[in-house]
Amino acid sequence: MKKENAIKLFQDKKVRVEWKEEKEKWYFSIVDVVAILTESVDSYAYWRKLKQRLKEEGNETVTNCHALKLLAVDGKMRLTDVADTEQLLRLIQSIPSKKAEPFKLWLAKVGYERIEETEDPELAFDRAMKTYLRKGYSREWINQRLKTIEVRKDLTDEWDNRGVKEGVEYAILTDEITKAWSGFNVREYKKLKSLKKENLRDNMNNMELILNMLAEATTTEISKKEKPDSFSKNKDVAKKGGKIAGNTRKEIEKHIGNKVITPNNKKLTHSEK
Repeated sequence: MKKENAIKLFQDKKVRVEWKEEKEKWYFSIVDVVAILTESVDSYAYWRKLKQRLKEEGNETVTNCHALKLLAVDGKMRLTDVADTEQLLRLIQSIPSKKAEPFKLWLAKVGYERIEETEDPELAFDRAMKTYLRKGYSREWINQRLKTIEVRKDLTDEWDNRGVKEGVEYAILTDEITKAWSGFNVREYKKLKSLKKENLRDNMNNMELILNMLAEATTTEISKKEKPDSFSKNKDVAKKGGKIAGNTRKEIEKHIGNKVITPNNKKLTHSEK
């Protein structure tokens, strides 16, 4: 697969980044970020010392970060230590810099909000509503989108009860449901809508959201009835739930004469507000 490289600007400084489609993540050059935050003459030396100190402290972020070939100043592709967004934010906390303070304050705020939301989940919905409104979504679409979050939570709770592991197994079952109702797995669906890091559901129209929700709600109810006791049986249930919604999609398309699944992303679909 063709690699996608880019340069992102932070103030007037350049940060080398690379998009990895298989992981659906941006990776940032650590030395470029270090150079911006520390204004060090030799950001490579600064990072080597910091990396060694963090390793000695048993910092998992450093242990898990890896290197990618990025375009160097001399025009050659050279291995460079990179970090994804989450790793980078953790590393920034280890760098004494006035420029890092906005990141630290943001992290603290996010952490506080998560505690609040655990105690009162309604706060999470209120914040989500405000965020979507700021992005220009209609209230009708937002209400539909928030309902999908509730349905998804019911499904993942059911998966937990059936011993499905969060992460890879969740992703596999989600792929099965999505493929069965839409004809595309998640990656293909995102590619159709020209998406990378963006959330797929945030780029669905109302009908797509409704059918996706029907597929997941149906999967939940079938699982409760059949009580699958292995991952392969959970996959069968996921296919059944998705297929029912897929049949509904086909019936709708037959009557309206149009495809429900569209390549439109949020820039195009939310003119319906």
